[in-house]
Amino acid sequence: MSASDFSATFTTTPFRNLSSSSYYITTSSKVSFKLQRHVSNGETRRSFRVVRISASSLWPNTDSAVTPPSPAESNGALEVNGAVESRYSFLKCDGSKTVHAAERLGRGIVTDAITTPVVNTSVYFFKKTADLIDWKEKRQFSYEYGRYGNPTTAVLEEKMSALEGAESTLFLASGMCSSSVMLLALVPAGGHIVTTTDCYRRTRIFIANMLPKMGITATIIDPADVDALEAALENNKVSLFFTETPTNPFQRCVDIKLVSELCHRKGALVCIDGTFATPINQKALSLGADLVVNSATKYIAGHNDVLAGCISGSKKLITQIRSLHFILGGTLSPNSAYLVIRGMKTLHLRVQHQNSTAMKIAKLLETHPKVTQVYYPGLPSHPEYSLAKRQMTGFGGVVCFDIDGDIMRTIKFVDSLKIPYIAPSFGGVESVVNQPAIMSYWDLPRSEREKYRIYDNTVRFCFGVEDYEDLKDDILQALDVI
Repeated sequence: MSASDFSATFTTTPFRNLSSSSYYITTSSKVSFKLQRHVSNGETRRSFRVVRISASSLWPNTDSAVTPPSPAESNGALEVNGAVESRYSFLKCDGSKTVHAAERLGRGIVTDAITTPVVNTSVYFFKKTADLIDWKEKRQFSYEYGRYGNPTTAVLEEKMSALEGAESTLFLASGMCSSSVMLLALVPAGGHIVTTTDCYRRTRIFIANMLPKMGITATIIDPADVDALEAALENNKVSLFFTETPTNPFQRCVDIKLVSELCHRKGALVCIDGTFATPINQKALSLGADLVVNSATKYIAGHNDVLAGCISGSKKLITQIRSLHFILGGTLSPNSAYLVIRGMKTLHLRVQHQNSTAMKIAKLLETHPKVTQVYYPGLPSHPEYSLAKRQMTGFGGVVCFDIDGDIMRTIKFVDSLKIPYIAPSFGGVESVVNQPAIMSYWDLPRSEREKYRIYDNTVRFCFGVEDYEDLKDDILQALDVI
């Protein structure tokens, strides 16, 4: 019996109970089979087993001249008004999307496993030279090298796109990698950007120290200073406005809708770092931003066990950024992609709990006599409270506050806490606490720290998923100690 006798068009439906084999048959979907003859009691049986899934069947989330189905597109996705519409339209809520998007109706990987497999490989092979030439000349699609794509990462990227309402997403090795590659890809040599005063320190260092080497200059404004933004747009050829909202550590909020309108009138792009908010609490793209960056190390993965970052936006812009990423590297490993996928499945549950805990603690701290100020966008005392209510559905799990005292009294409070770890980062299941003056700015003299409003008595408390009552009691006993 020849291979041609078994020619058929196979979908990516899992093949169950298929036994071993003796020769290959390659179908149109690039799934390789073997056929085995079994002889028992004078009867001949023939059965199939999948022995190889060729690289061309593992569709990645890359933007190529040959447009294969991404995990969502293979599930019937259509781009409608800049967002992804698909057969996943029955997933109306973010919680359902974090669990099922890019997975429930197929992943472009032939398997009947509920969880997405980890494809641990750095290279992909071509069965024959003709296949390689077809791929080079864009007549067929395939993976080639791990820096250019991986099936596990493709599922993660499609899941994040569904959550952000984006056409495309690129995952990289860290949040800082995402921000820096985005800036290098989109801002031309000699260009000009606008950013805000309150932000992650490493982002500030990259903008201040690295971008000028390419002749790129920056205007730095207060997050709420719309007049300063308009002046910068008027007086410079601005390529990009890049800001966090809420910002780190004081959680200032930027009016995404307004700044997007202002920037777009002048031809400038808007990129929002939404790490403090997460797409559960804030949809920056729907408010008008062109791109949203997340340090997925934080809430997205949520377990303090993996580094990752991502950029979501239009296919055109992500393609441009992806092209530079292919050159620079900073590739997310397949194992890390799997850990982020795993973490995302409980993202909505974790964030809702962290929102609730942080809000209760913020209100409690605001009335405590040993706390002089609380920085939390969910409080009416926050300078952008009304804005935060308009553009956010929750206010996150980080609360910053000032202890009534000096650095030593603040250290005593931190050291008296029993539940949180003294550590950087945030968004994980374990609560962490630190003093930004020590954790992030200790290399600067006090006078320099205070230029950034980083004071010795400021505490950043990042709530995990522990019970509120335990966290409340722990904070109150530590305040009693001082």
